[in-house]
Amino acid sequence: MKLTRNGIKDREAWEKAGILLPGYDVEKVSEKAKKEPKWVHFGIGNIFRIFIGGIADGLLEEEGMDRGITCVETFDYDVVDKIYEPYDNLGLSVILHGDGTREYKVLGSLAEAVKAQSSNQEQWNRLKKIFTSSSLQMVSFTITEKGYALKKADSTWFPFVKSDIQNGPDQAVGAMAILTAMLYERYKAGRYPLALVSMDNCSQNGARLRESVLCMAEEWKKADFVDAGFVDYVSDEKTVSFPWTMIDKITPRPSEKIAQDLENLGVEDMKPVITGEKTYIAPFINAEKPQYLVIEDSFPNGRPALEKGFGVYMADRETVNLAERMKVTVCLNPVHSATGPLGVVLGYDLFAHMLNTDADMMKMARMVAYDEGLPVVQDPGILSPQAFVDELFQNRFPNEYLGDTNLRLAVDVSQMVGIRFGETIKAYVEKYGDASRLTAIPLGIAGWLRYMLAFDDEGKKYELAPDPMNDEIQEQLKDVIVGHPETFTDQLRPILSNERMFFIDLYQTGLGEKIETMFREMIAGPGAVKATIHKYVH
Repeated sequence: MKLTRNGIKDREAWEKAGILLPGYDVEKVSEKAKKEPKWVHFGIGNIFRIFIGGIADGLLEEEGMDRGITCVETFDYDVVDKIYEPYDNLGLSVILHGDGTREYKVLGSLAEAVKAQSSNQEQWNRLKKIFTSSSLQMVSFTITEKGYALKKADSTWFPFVKSDIQNGPDQAVGAMAILTAMLYERYKAGRYPLALVSMDNCSQNGARLRESVLCMAEEWKKADFVDAGFVDYVSDEKTVSFPWTMIDKITPRPSEKIAQDLENLGVEDMKPVITGEKTYIAPFINAEKPQYLVIEDSFPNGRPALEKGFGVYMADRETVNLAERMKVTVCLNPVHSATGPLGVVLGYDLFAHMLNTDADMMKMARMVAYDEGLPVVQDPGILSPQAFVDELFQNRFPNEYLGDTNLRLAVDVSQMVGIRFGETIKAYVEKYGDASRLTAIPLGIAGWLRYMLAFDDEGKKYELAPDPMNDEIQEQLKDVIVGHPETFTDQLRPILSNERMFFIDLYQTGLGEKIETMFREMIAGPGAVKATIHKYVH
């Protein structure tokens, strides 16, 4: 059984293996999307394929949509070459339940895959054609938080952004420059309206996307690459809107075991690949069943019937903001960021296994959400924060079949600590004058910085997960030696006082010294991290 359009024609073999096939004509919905695209998506990795692609697949099954999604990759072109083209853009969704059962479904909703590569004229022209189509209604994004960043922590341009500003739209390289270049084509073609929908896991993601697009447009206007009318076009949210969203679905890296199980069922070539850009991806995508996508209903050129999608809620901006704050700053992500890096230091591979077997880590996780987060969270109305956290601890977090690793949860933490901890810290300062009554959150921050030393609790070295600030933070901590707490002096001060990172100076909240004390205890020697966690959670 080959995962190709031709391969799925033998329906009997797939169904015998327990794998559902599309009930719609994959070729037809793909061709329609190519001729008259309605929905484009940037960032076409795992979460997009199973969540957004899965929503589109469900809508196609129910005739809530009549064409697929146009998939655009701005960063890792290997994904197109190794995962999309060889499989005719099909994906195999593997939903993992906590009792060990699985649901298999072939997704046919991904119409075509385009490399947003200005040096590849054929692909660049194809992208221009897509963006100048008056039929286009929305462009969504899962390019991670760093995909929107134009400036470094010191407020200077990233080198690639500086080049994009100097070289103009026709030689764009970064995602924000590529997007702005395509919007300029759309503006010239007829000022057609469009919704740009960030689905990335960050606070006020629509505002962040808008800020980056407007910034690129302004810089190009200064350099005479675009005219003032274009800046007006992207600035007018009645024409180009930037809806806010909240997204939630735990999607770990592809599992080698699942690949083997699929091959044992008779499906060929299921092995995961690691691309040159360190993307872990496979022809299949494994994830949990629960999913939430709350979208601000602001679409100036119309939209698909998104509200019919599984787990999708259409709402106003304030509701989206509250739902997103509930999840990202209180219920889910802070638990991951507080305990995931510590899990690496303690030698736990799987997040769920750690919580299920280590009572102190489970206690710390529950403290972050229940004791420290829920008291200051606002109820978004459409989702209950209490019920959301209960589902996490009763169903989602303990699911060892997900195979979610602590190392994955340690990716890009420097880009997220402000959102995941800073908002709760600020809420405590507002409510009590300082945040000194917090324990699990500062413990998590100290644990993340202890993780950055790259030695586990037994003194063995490990490799850090990717993070744009790894080098900078490791340089800051280079003189700190595990087992020699006297080597720790004031190395944390520049980090903990960095308001760009935490959105607040942690020393002014009553937490700076507390985190320093916890960190000092964690570097005392072998077993010190475990002992420190035990001390503070009790």
